[in-house]
Amino acid sequence: MNKKRIALWMVLAIIFIWLLSGMYIVHPNEEGVVRRWGKYTVSTGPGMHYHIPWPVERVDKVAVTKIEKMEIGYRTIKKGPPAIYEPVEEEALMLTGDMNIVELWFIVQYRIKDAKKYLFNIRGPQQMIKDAAEASMRQVVGDRGVDEALTIGKEEIQEAVAEKLQEILDLYESGIEVVTVKLQDVHPPGEVKAAFEAVASAKETRERLVNEALGKYNQEIPRAKGEAEKIIRQAEAYAVERIRRAEGDANRFLARLREYRKAKQVTKDRLYLETMREILPDIEKIVIPEEEGFIKFLNLRGKGLEGSSK
Repeated sequence: MNKKRIALWMVLAIIFIWLLSGMYIVHPNEEGVVRRWGKYTVSTGPGMHYHIPWPVERVDKVAVTKIEKMEIGYRTIKKGPPAIYEPVEEEALMLTGDMNIVELWFIVQYRIKDAKKYLFNIRGPQQMIKDAAEASMRQVVGDRGVDEALTIGKEEIQEAVAEKLQEILDLYESGIEVVTVKLQDVHPPGEVKAAFEAVASAKETRERLVNEALGKYNQEIPRAKGEAEKIIRQAEAYAVERIRRAEGDANRFLARLREYRKAKQVTKDRLYLETMREILPDIEKIVIPEEEGFIKFLNLRGKGLEGSSK
């Protein structure tokens, strides 16, 4: 009797422990996916939850906020410093649109945005992402020339590969979101590296000379324009001055003309005397006009006209 009771308590304890094993906690950066007999049942968010214990149900906890990184074309052997990398040529060697070969290293950063699709729609997600990323990069690089891959087109290549890779992952309903694609290193293969470096150096020299010429152009043209503007302004000021001076001379002439018309002989005599004083400034001049009964002396020295008689 005691043995039966002990066995019953043991069974009850086992059942209790089994039921208690159904408690689980989902952390804030995770999403819980419950399977019942291997089929999807429900997704659960952060917090404490319960499911029917194994083998009826099981819970997969998927980190949905963690950013994962995948290296393609190389592998990091030692993070360093200094870091040590090992090339993987079968991944890195790619053919460009102008039939050149480049060795290209890049990384893909991604996260899981849908845990259900990630767990149930794809098999071997790491290999699938690597193959899709490599195919996307080969397609994008194959549509561009070697110069774009080595120099000016890197940003555009990264964006195009990320977009193409996301299209492939969405087509498979993988539940994966591409965060970014970054080119780590792009260089020609070792056999032709020296020739590529010489060409790149020549292009850099050309760009430098062009930029220097543009800088000189941008420096000299504004200065020349400023000098031209200054000369134009001086000419305009000179023209205004000459016009005003001419107008003043004309007005003085008109004033003299009016005075002349009022008293012609007096004006003629005054103009004659003023002219004589201007052309003979250092000579004493005495004008003796003829008049009845007496002689009038006009002294032209000094600033004014003065008359005296003897």
